Amino acid sequence: MKSKWFVWVVLLPIVILFTVFMVLPIAGGFVIATFDYNPLRSGNSFIGLSNFVKLFSDATFIKSFKNTLMFVFVTVALNITVCLFLSALITSLRWSKLRSLFRVLFFMPCVAPLVASSTVWRGLYSPKYGLVNSFLENVLHIPAVNWLGTPAFVMPAIILFTLWADMGYNIILLSAGMDGIPSDFYEAAEMDGTNALKKFFFITLPLLGRTMSFVVAMTLISHFQMFAQFQVLAGRTGGPNQAGNVLTYYIYKTAFQAKDMGYASAIALVLFAIIMIVTLVQQRASRVDWGY
Repeated sequence: MKSKWFVWVVLLPIVILFTVFMVLPIAGGFVIATFDYNPLRSGNSFIGLSNFVKLFSDATFIKSFKNTLMFVFVTVALNITVCLFLSALITSLRWSKLRSLFRVLFFMPCVAPLVASSTVWRGLYSPKYGLVNSFLENVLHIPAVNWLGTPAFVMPAIILFTLWADMGYNIILLSAGMDGIPSDFYEAAEMDGTNALKKFFFITLPLLGRTMSFVVAMTLISHFQMFAQFQVLAGRTGGPNQAGNVLTYYIYKTAFQAKDMGYASAIALVLFAIIMIVTLVQQRASRVDWGY
């Protein structure tokens, strides 16, 4: 009996924090979503589920929804693939100081504020004076591209920036996971004459299961919530033909520019549901029940 009381006392602060900062805001958001709510108005009428029904006929919401899914799944797939490759290269280095140097170099973009980095990359994407177009014209002999002014190139430009800015975290986690794999497995494989590629796919990847599950889940959640680079690179209109408009940016514009807090809360709840469903499916699909 005493042990149960001790457990509840220890857990009580976490339960209170979770309730105050997670449960109550979600419940409050659902309540606000049932009103035609404008914080600058004295009276706000109850409209039930009308804000949720409105979503199905809102072309901007549908466009933002599709852009969000495309951005998240393409970026996460590229992020995990590139980070696995780079982490394997870093882990294969025998000199520990060199491994640490590369980890620091890849992690440095993660330290910089995202708004500041996005502003710098907006200059790099400049049609006339940007370094990206200079490289294309002078090195690859490809005509310059209006990266942020052409609908087909806005999202690839944002994805490229996001990969540069966000890979450092996953490289640190994945390389740490690779360092934790016992060397006995690799020594046994070398005795059988296994090459490096087979060791990676048949030893490293399977034994990296728990780390991979955590990395994929956290990357999915963070990418669904990304906002700063879309505001800076896509601009106030969400880019040409709203090619760079995503749900987070649409929520911001609806809530703080149009002052339609009720509709913005409905969009936010949809985004919350998407994140929860995708995360649960991913965790279920990548569940690991073993250890070494």
